[in-house]
Amino acid sequence: MSPKAALLDRIRDHLSLRLDRLSQAAQDAHAAATDPDAKAESKYDTRSLEASYLAEGQAKQVDDAADAVGIFSTLTLPDFEMNDPIDSGALVEVDLDGEPSYFLLVPAAGGVAIEDEGREITLLTPASVLYRKLLGRKLGDSIDDPDGLITEVS
Repeated sequence: MSPKAALLDRIRDHLSLRLDRLSQAAQDAHAAATDPDAKAESKYDTRSLEASYLAEGQAKQVDDAADAVGIFSTLTLPDFEMNDPIDSGALVEVDLDGEPSYFLLVPAAGGVAIEDEGREITLLTPASVLYRKLLGRKLGDSIDDPDGLITEVS
C-alpha cells in the first residue's frame, strides 16, 4: 500500500469516527430540545429555544461530516513528482519560520489534522486561502502570509 493510500485510510477512519461522535451529539441535542422538562417556565426562560438552536447546529455538522465521509469514500490521491505544479491531492511540506508544516489539498474536511508517520497533516480545501496560495506553485516557490517556502510535494 502506498503512503498516500495509507494516509487516505487514516483520514477515512478519522472522518467515520467523527461522524459517529457528531451523530450521537446531535441525537442528544435533539432529545434535550424535545424533552418536556425543557419547556419554558416563564417568558424569560429560553432553555428550549437554546436547545433547539444547538440541535440545529449539531444536525448541520452531521450533514457536513456525512458529506465528507461520502467524498472520501471514493477519493483517490494522485502522486506528484517533485517539480509538478501543486494541485488537488498534493501533499505539501511548507517551511514556516524554520518549522516544517504539512498540508494535503482535498475537496472536503478542511481543518482536520491527521497524524501520519510522526507528522501532523492538515487538510486544506478550496475555501482556504492557503489552499489557493499553494495551487499551481512548485517546489522551491515561496508563499507569503504566512511566510513559507515549499520544500516538498508528493
